[in-house]
Amino acid sequence: MIDDSHPLLLGSGSPRRREILTTLGLPLRVAAAEVDEAGRAGEDAAAYLERVTLAKLAAARRLRQAAGAGAILVADTSVILGDAILGKPRDEGDARAMLRALSGREHQVWTRFAIAHGDRPDVATASVAGPAEALHAETVVTRVRFRELDDDEVASYAATGEGLDKAGAYAIQGIGAFAVARIDGSYSNVVGLPACEVVAALQATGLLARFPLPLARSS
Repeated sequence: MIDDSHPLLLGSGSPRRREILTTLGLPLRVAAAEVDEAGRAGEDAAAYLERVTLAKLAAARRLRQAAGAGAILVADTSVILGDAILGKPRDEGDARAMLRALSGREHQVWTRFAIAHGDRPDVATASVAGPAEALHAETVVTRVRFRELDDDEVASYAATGEGLDKAGAYAIQGIGAFAVARIDGSYSNVVGLPACEVVAALQATGLLARFPLPLARSS
């Protein structure tokens, strides 16, 4: 169970996911779970996200930072345009191509997250969820529509570099907000982690007994 002595381990190096969980006031430990995120031939978005998320979960449970964690959380986000999965752009040119494809159209942002028991020496939970087995896994989908972007806007935004480390080549929480005409669904899901669903899952699995947690008061 998550508490100050047994924090949630976020197996991701994403600063956006870290910020979302920190804003929620959850005791947190962060360590990136490195896996091969390359897609496979014929693999659709659902299969891709399930495979990569389980691989991240297995990697996170092997990290030394998992020792003493109250729970482990991993996630992966993809931008889906039609049948195409738009991952992180390879370079600025690839970012421009993605932005042109998204311009004036609706796309979906899928984030799949998985939760497992933490590795606490005082609780025999290691056999409850195996190395690649989640206690809870869920995919949350948000629909996003871009307004029409002209070539100068596409080039100028790609040149900022903001979207080079983000699926779909844009950041809704940054400069990229200028392109987003509307969304239908979770905003934090587009940022990288669906806050509402994550908290609900932690509560439903019994890994978070009380929420919100009391805020520390300064003397």
